[in-house]
Amino acid sequence: MAGLAFDVLRVGKKYRLVNYGERYEFEILKILVGDFELKDLHTLERYRMSELIRFGRGSDFEIREVE
Repeated sequence: MAGLAFDVLRVGKKYRLVNYGERYEFEILKILVGDFELKDLHTLERYRMSELIRFGRGSDFEIREVE
């Protein structure tokens, strides 16, 4: 695993997550108990971090901040 840890993610910042070959770019809207509410930067859809990692973390799992 590389990239940022969940405890350094901040509200209002934009990130890219790669997991099992899928790429997601999102902004964090809220920090919830044990989860995050996110807004997709491309579709503006809202979802939770737990939805992105519900099937586990692949060998390519990585979170990076987007400039």
